[in-house]
Amino acid sequence: MSTHTSLTFTSDLAALADLPQVVVIGRAHRLADPSIAQALGVDLDTWSAMLDRVDPGDSGASAETWVGARRVIVGVLPEHCSRHNSVSRAWAIPALASKLSDDQDGGVILAIDNDETALASAMAAARALPLFDRRSGEDSNRTVALATFTPAGPLTDPRAPAAVAAVRMACRLFDTPASDLHTDALVAEARNVAQQVGAKITVVQGEDLRTSGLGGLYNVGKTAVHGPALVELVYSPEDAQQTVAWVGKGVVYDTGGLSLKGKDHMATMKGDMGGAAAVLAAFQAAVQIGCKHKLVAILCLAENAIGATAYRPDDIITCYSGKTVEINNTDAEGRLVLADGVAWACRHHSPDILVDMATLTGAALVATGKTHAGIYCNDESLEQAAIAAGKRAGEPVYPFVYAPELFRKEFKSTLADMKNSVKDRMNAQSSCAGQFISNHLPTDPPRWVHVDIAGPAWGPNDRGTGYGVGLLLELLAAD
Repeated sequence: MSTHTSLTFTSDLAALADLPQVVVIGRAHRLADPSIAQALGVDLDTWSAMLDRVDPGDSGASAETWVGARRVIVGVLPEHCSRHNSVSRAWAIPALASKLSDDQDGGVILAIDNDETALASAMAAARALPLFDRRSGEDSNRTVALATFTPAGPLTDPRAPAAVAAVRMACRLFDTPASDLHTDALVAEARNVAQQVGAKITVVQGEDLRTSGLGGLYNVGKTAVHGPALVELVYSPEDAQQTVAWVGKGVVYDTGGLSLKGKDHMATMKGDMGGAAAVLAAFQAAVQIGCKHKLVAILCLAENAIGATAYRPDDIITCYSGKTVEINNTDAEGRLVLADGVAWACRHHSPDILVDMATLTGAALVATGKTHAGIYCNDESLEQAAIAAGKRAGEPVYPFVYAPELFRKEFKSTLADMKNSVKDRMNAQSSCAGQFISNHLPTDPPRWVHVDIAGPAWGPNDRGTGYGVGLLLELLAAD
């Protein structure tokens, strides 16, 4: 059965109490507030007994009861939260919100401690309500109402509808297989966003990439049925004081190219466009919310396929920066498309702040895990701003070592300006990958942060999390 879930926002707790199922999520001390149980029509002794038998541990836990024909679930968030994590406890919210069955209308109540965690909590809950569903059987539609309450009462963050919709959009794009969401389809998605928000869009596609000098992107995607494309969206408010550019890796499927991945590593590679999905969705939300900066979103779209015309190890290609690259690993393709994307952003827009986002290295999971993205940043204040934005968004980041003088040597080539993959895989691979991208910035670069989301982009059952949307929006709002 294919289920389509519509999400609405409400501040009426009594209306939620009439739904056939509701889950209330919060820390134990907030959930102990008797007004919550009373609003839901649950006997106070029953409510207290439910809370008493839940041990949230580090991941959160739940209990449930029935009030007549209504199912009421209490989801208790963890108490402990380290200094490197988000006080919203966003990592635990999706699993608790998923306790709602997907065959009925329902409600999610976020009983939060303060208004600073409202947006992060709402975006986290949205991850439990995916849009892509291709199961066979009779289709059904349901509505889930989302409400956020502090001890002072209902809270409505005006950014929430756009931000939550963007998270769900990014998840939908991530979950859609490349047979449907090929590069041409993703270009169409971008055109639709541009039309909706009134942004200017430019598309450089196919052979035009080669003649325009975009050799990284062109070579990675040239052998696929649906050719590569660079998509640029620009929003320019009249009073903009600075330019912010976002560049997203959009490899709609990554076979590894001729450096072919094995069967144990190729499945789930439809999600290798998670960076582009987050950038596109966040761009839409940022404009809807009211971005005060000139905002540029660049999507580097390609399928890393194999075929007679595929690029090869030993090929030497010229990227948009003018730098030449000797290919020694066709599965290190993301940095090639991003090299063109960041060089394009710098040449055409001279951004004050440049962010690239990508599911770039498996080594990032080793370095920062499955909840935190890793960042490689050329500016200490921007690095700290990204860490703070990640905590606010419930999408935490942690810095990789930034030391170009230690990593440039890994790409040394006697034939070209550089190779595309490291010589020593034990020398901070994820930092090196970021440094490769940095090699294609101008000599006087903008403030730049590379965000490797290879860990947090995939959630339970390998579905998309929409990670990156909140981080981009919060970082944008901080400037």
